[in-house]
Amino acid sequence: MQGSSLVIREDVRMYSVDFSDERIRELITWYVKSLQRAIDEIWENMEWKYDFKRRYAKVRIPVIPRNKEFKKYLRDKLMKDNPYTKHWVDAVIRTAYSIMENWRKRYVKGMARKKKPTVKRRFARCKITLMKVDYSRKTIRITLKPYEYIEVSYANQWFSKRIDEWKVGGVVLKDDRVLIPFKKENTYRVNREIAWDCNEKTIDGFSPQMGFVQVDLRKLITARIRYQEKRSRIQSLMKRKPKSARKLWEKYSRRERNVCRDIERKIAIEIVNAFPNTLHIFEKLNKQKMISKRKNKNKNLRKRVARISWINIIREVEMRAPVKKVDPYFTSKTCPLCGYVNKDLRGQVFECPRCGWRIDRQKNASINIYLKMKGFPPSPNTFYRVVTKRMIHSGKVWMRRGSGVTQIGGETNEMLPNERGDEAGVPQSLHRQIKAYVG
Repeated sequence: MQGSSLVIREDVRMYSVDFSDERIRELITWYVKSLQRAIDEIWENMEWKYDFKRRYAKVRIPVIPRNKEFKKYLRDKLMKDNPYTKHWVDAVIRTAYSIMENWRKRYVKGMARKKKPTVKRRFARCKITLMKVDYSRKTIRITLKPYEYIEVSYANQWFSKRIDEWKVGGVVLKDDRVLIPFKKENTYRVNREIAWDCNEKTIDGFSPQMGFVQVDLRKLITARIRYQEKRSRIQSLMKRKPKSARKLWEKYSRRERNVCRDIERKIAIEIVNAFPNTLHIFEKLNKQKMISKRKNKNKNLRKRVARISWINIIREVEMRAPVKKVDPYFTSKTCPLCGYVNKDLRGQVFECPRCGWRIDRQKNASINIYLKMKGFPPSPNTFYRVVTKRMIHSGKVWMRRGSGVTQIGGETNEMLPNERGDEAGVPQSLHRQIKAYVG
């Protein structure tokens, strides 16, 4: 990126406040029942029409009713058994449509079955019109019934200093706590971009200004394997001691979730702190397809892929820095110089039979992700102008400063040998770029 640019986006932080009230539990019970009734009505009135735009098959697509007559009918039906303020019925209808729309998107993509969604978790999503926020006292007043309120305070919470000048969004009520989202429009100065390729044991990055970066995921994988072995031992006790085994299963599943989330959050924080003022480009991954039997016949590979939570790491990075996502289609198998696609790629090294470009496949993918983000097609001229020329300039600047080309904790000669030498892309002297192990 030439110079710098400004990225404006709305950041959202969700924090939990302990809060217990019998009135809240009664409200949640009514909310969940009404939500399921609303979903049932939408499902029964939904139409199924053929989608003739899809050429490969004759597919029936669900059409969710959105006309005013149906919404009025649904609202009037839910109002009959409503002991609370009318706005709670509107909140139920909004949540029901959100659930059905999410199910429809997943169904069209082949990720969900033709089965009506069922509400299993106890919660109540509150509308803004039901809330009154006092930012000076840091309290939220929520209306339950006419002239009946509850007040939630976040004044003495550990996060209260972090959310100064942030606006409160629609809260979510649980049986024993309240989830409060805070929103703020922030401006980020972006001086460079870095493209990340998510792999089994590492996340490999590329930027013309910095070269290649590698994030180590072995600590996260080790934690996953350790708790997976514990769960397999607990599973052997299910027949003899089902109650004890169930308690142990829930205990270690919760512990695994907390430990892995902590590692994922630390990895994301290290990435953001190591590369400030940076736009991070990731692949738009679909993990369900990667671990499905139809797409992947290798059972061991499916298990290894299921252990890795790239999406959680990307989400944690997205909470702290600007993120852009690109299509991952053939990023590892495409030559960035001539555009040749090697569909039968095997092994760790990508070698183009057309132009002779030879490189590690993971680094090749990160280069292609960077070019996709820029919108450039593969060509030698584009590769030299966008990648090689900038890396040469960055290398000269680093050497003039006397800082070298290897970060603390890094290694040199991390690039695989290139038989074409300088003509294939980056000179061999600049292959010794940053290789920072994070986590």
